[in-house]
Amino acid sequence: MLRGSGNAYGFFAILLHWLIALLILALLTLGYIMTRPDIDPTLQFSLFQWHKSFGMLVLALALVRAVQWCMSVKVAPVATLSALERLLSSITHKLLLVLGVLVPLAGWVIASVSPLGIPTFMFDLFVVPHLPLAQSEGAETLWSEVHATLAYTLLCLIVLHALAAFYHHLWRGDDVLMRMLGRRRSPPLEKRS
Repeated sequence: MLRGSGNAYGFFAILLHWLIALLILALLTLGYIMTRPDIDPTLQFSLFQWHKSFGMLVLALALVRAVQWCMSVKVAPVATLSALERLLSSITHKLLLVLGVLVPLAGWVIASVSPLGIPTFMFDLFVVPHLPLAQSEGAETLWSEVHATLAYTLLCLIVLHALAAFYHHLWRGDDVLMRMLGRRRSPPLEKRS
């Protein structure tokens, strides 16, 4: 099923979800490695370029996901969720969507305001133009802090989101995780007709 319904996510939403999640986790890991003080400068430059390329890819995919989310049929929460769980789930999903756009956008701003003026070589295919912003060390420092803070906030939300999915799958036995895998749990044997 390409399109979602009231009870299930469509293939496109599932694909975007997992692709963005994997890219973000890779970017967080890469971001940590490339900022180590003992890293070789040549390797560091290369890692920064890969980080920026994958960051721009996440920005594009996150914008597509946000548009898709706004235009698609909303999947109803699993019936076993309490009102508080539904509220927290809704807030978390919206924050994940927003941060999926804001984190890479803040990274683009860093590259744009840096007085070094280093271009972003998108997978060595083309140069991504800088945003029309004033360059200064102060702006670069500020946006680096914003980018890092948003990225670690996103990481915390991803961990919370994953723990909640596993909690629902392993302890509650509902379809929260399975729906994002494109499946539904089989009903227990005694409930099958």
